[in-house]
Amino acid sequence: MQQLQTLAKKTCLFNKDCLILQDEVKEMQITQRYILTDFVQKHPDAVSAINKWVEHIEKMTWKNHSELKADYPSADYVKNSRYVFNIRGNNYRIVVVVVFFAGEMNIRFAGTHKEYDKINVLTI
Repeated sequence: MQQLQTLAKKTCLFNKDCLILQDEVKEMQITQRYILTDFVQKHPDAVSAINKWVEHIEKMTWKNHSELKADYPSADYVKNSRYVFNIRGNNYRIVVVVVFFAGEMNIRFAGTHKEYDKINVLTI
């Protein structure tokens, strides 16, 4: 979806006004999607749940942790800007890094609980 932009005044050098472009709405952008693609090839029963999750995430305009938790109370914050989402009735997990100011969610891991138990969620 194309981002809407408006002109906003900003005080520049020597107290003179200048115009800048400012984003009105910045939806969450998902990066490292290939991890989800690889995941659903191994776990086709998760395709619908992953599609629904991606569709919802891409509509979000979270600016901070509180806004994310309001929409996803079951998402766990585990440090280093990392969140763990439970997918398909808690059968699978997705680990992401969220950069709120950039409106970006970087996929770091998608897998089963057993696979999740083998990773270091703080460094993946």
